[in-house]
Amino acid sequence: MNTSRDSADGADADAPIVTVDADLDPATAADLRRLRDLSHLLDDSIRVPGTEFRVGIEPLIGLLPVVGDGFGLAVSAYVFAVATRTGVPRATLARIAFVLWLDAVVGSVPVLGDLFDAYWKANLRSTRLLEARLADPASAAADRRYLRRLAAVVVVLTLVVAAVLVTLAWWLVRTLGVSG
Repeated sequence: MNTSRDSADGADADAPIVTVDADLDPATAADLRRLRDLSHLLDDSIRVPGTEFRVGIEPLIGLLPVVGDGFGLAVSAYVFAVATRTGVPRATLARIAFVLWLDAVVGSVPVLGDLFDAYWKANLRSTRLLEARLADPASAAADRRYLRRLAAVVVVLTLVVAAVLVTLAWWLVRTLGVSG
């Protein structure tokens, strides 16, 4: 197992990249190598002049209406397919799916979504998560904890939105003088 450091994004700049090719069957190792190369090309292949920040071609392709988002979705499907074939736990697949879903949803917003794509680097995040689980399958408990926290946040945000909508409806009813 090899580890190296990369500056893919601010949040994970010091996170080790774990490679596990020697411990895998040849087909899975080849899939991971292709996935690493593709992720690098899409998310980290171009250094922004005068900075240490890197972008890939995905945010640039994303500037093309519809075609760019379709390309990003196709790549996400490939990343998820590779993750599924490797046999990582469902919690890891769910986490990868969430990373890719968030990238697709926010990335579909014109221009701002492309800036998000340049920062978020979903393909690199997903590849690193996949490699980490293949290197240490027991660490899947971290994914389960992450998904529980994510579910809690979704529930809280849903309750907040519902409370705002109920308050807005109550205010409109009182303002318009409608009573039952």
